[in-house]
Amino acid sequence: MTEPAKSQTTAPATDPATAQVSAQSGGKAAEGAPRKAIIQTLTGRVVGDKMNKTVTVLVERRVQHPIYGKFVTRSSKYHAHDENNEYKTGDLVEIVACRKLAKTKAYKVSRLIEKARVV
Repeated sequence: MTEPAKSQTTAPATDPATAQVSAQSGGKAAEGAPRKAIIQTLTGRVVGDKMNKTVTVLVERRVQHPIYGKFVTRSSKYHAHDENNEYKTGDLVEIVACRKLAKTKAYKVSRLIEKARVV
């Protein structure tokens, strides 16, 4: 039995993703250029500072309910590294992702946005 002849198509020499990137960069080849890392940053309120060199940060985000359309507040708690124990409960801080520092700690506090108000 003879098999039907397979049509051979030649693939383009460049990858479509690479061609798109090079088209955006003005036609220059970006093969050797290092990529800038995207660093995940979150903003939240410190809700716990009882641990040594660690704070608990509550990050809230507002999402629209898929069926009802109402905006709902979703929240997540993250443990973040605080080297000098300088952040206190109520402070608004920015945290950045880093390597795992403990079982539940994978963020570092990068900066203080707003100090807690003393009542």
